Amino acid sequence: MCKWLSVVGIGEDGLSSLTPIALSLVNQAEVLVGGERHLGILPVNDVRSKIPWGSPIRETVAKIMNLRGTSVCVLASGDPMCYGIGVTLRRSIPIEEMTIVPTSGAFSLACARLGWSFTEVNTLSLCGRPVELLSVHLYHDAKLLILSADKRTPSQVAAFLQTSGYGKSKLTILEHMGGNQERIIAGIASSWQNQKIADLNTIAVECIADSGVVSLSRLSGLPDDAYHHDGQLTKKEIRAITLAALAPLPGQLLWDIGAGCGSIGIEWMRSHPRCQALAIEKHPSRLKYIADNAASLGTPYLNIISGKAPEILDNLPTPDVIFIGGGVTNEGLLETCWQTLPTSGRLVTNVVTVEGEMKIFDWYKKFGGNLTRVAIQRAETIGNFWGWKAMVPITQWVVVKS
Repeated sequence: MCKWLSVVGIGEDGLSSLTPIALSLVNQAEVLVGGERHLGILPVNDVRSKIPWGSPIRETVAKIMNLRGTSVCVLASGDPMCYGIGVTLRRSIPIEEMTIVPTSGAFSLACARLGWSFTEVNTLSLCGRPVELLSVHLYHDAKLLILSADKRTPSQVAAFLQTSGYGKSKLTILEHMGGNQERIIAGIASSWQNQKIADLNTIAVECIADSGVVSLSRLSGLPDDAYHHDGQLTKKEIRAITLAALAPLPGQLLWDIGAGCGSIGIEWMRSHPRCQALAIEKHPSRLKYIADNAASLGTPYLNIISGKAPEILDNLPTPDVIFIGGGVTNEGLLETCWQTLPTSGRLVTNVVTVEGEMKIFDWYKKFGGNLTRVAIQRAETIGNFWGWKAMVPITQWVVVKS
């Protein structure tokens, strides 16, 4: 199949910003696809077939795919492969059938306006995404560039920064960059006033932590008090050891079985934006803890599954890694997990009971791996003195399926 689909990034200055190659792709197309703003920049006497984006967007993507073999040009904003429509189309259409021509995107333009180094900023999109995603990116002196969903997003970001202990942070709103309506608005999160802001805007944030606020690392082992829980919490030292054993990689899916308050799945997802996790828990009260913790710690896309393993595991997406934090002695649980786990998949389980140790020792003898005993002591007061208080020892089995 020849290249029948082109995706052309257009700036605020319209067709005049296009390179000769990009302009030729637009001019030669039989069908044009885009939003009202993009289709509106075409000459009024252009009588070619035009398809505006609909909702849901997958229906328009289906229309485009039905035109395979016809010369189609999709008009996009800036860089189509940076949170853009090019990424969506690429999921369904081979790159061999596409030509993608970007122009300067919002992030590059914002860095140019502010004098920021693009390699030293954190970028994210809040287009159709919850504002809680910001939490993972917050630390003192961080620089953030955020694609807005619409004119309401700056106020939502300012409010979130204030409630998260970053009310002193500086906000800069950049509207219509590269066009004749370009405007820059600056302010402080704690005193941000609702203003008349264009829907097309990008937000720049210079994060300044309020006095006494402790920024949370993206590495595993968050403080125990970062979580709401009923006592069913993997303590931070054990959590750090467990995440190291799980060894998260971008794009991998984790099953966190017996999730408790969700700490393992949450810290798995905090390690990289592309890490995914299912938190599987049977206790209704703990499901609420998981949801609250996931939202407050920047992983609102944690998939929470209510039910008892192994029965609830049927028909779930195939995991790359499985962690069993509770219920390892449940009839058929290890067998189901092992059968589901693909070759080269990793399984980690922590147990605290003799019965649990007996179970994983039998499996260790069959399949190998590493069997480790972890004992942690914390210094605590004993009257007027200090002493060591031992936490319940953990036996951990780590194995990669061969």
